[in-house]
Amino acid sequence: MTFKNQIKSKLRKGIFILVYYLENKIPKYLILKRKLHWKGFEFPKGGIEKNERYIDAVKRELKEETGLIPLKIKSHNFKGKYLYKKKFLDRTGFAGQTFVLFSVQTKNSKVFLDKREHSNYHWLSYEQAQKKLAHQNQKKSLSIVDDWLMKNDN
Repeated sequence: MTFKNQIKSKLRKGIFILVYYLENKIPKYLILKRKLHWKGFEFPKGGIEKNERYIDAVKRELKEETGLIPLKIKSHNFKGKYLYKKKFLDRTGFAGQTFVLFSVQTKNSKVFLDKREHSNYHWLSYEQAQKKLAHQNQKKSLSIVDDWLMKNDN
């Protein structure tokens, strides 16, 4: 499929979820080691199901991918899209995904991974997380949330 044809294909609606907890007012961010579709580090994300509200998708994906319970959920004014590098059998008809950024505050607790999608997780500082994340849109999302947290003195 050519790039031009990919643009004309449907994009799956999705969310990025930047999960953090505060340790002495300093945020620690959750990153997951991806093993389904590609290998590398990311934060929780997922698609919006038919007739699902974004906030409900955030809660569902957070529970499915981490088992964590949100204390606070914040929608950020950041959206984007990306194209898949290859076709996925479980995403027939989609050439990529849009995303809306959310942050979720939670408690520092054990993460229960969806072992089908992820193999490991880390709670990291902003600097450590920036080094581990693979994609620029996720690095930008991390910067947006970290800037927001620093300005709001959470």
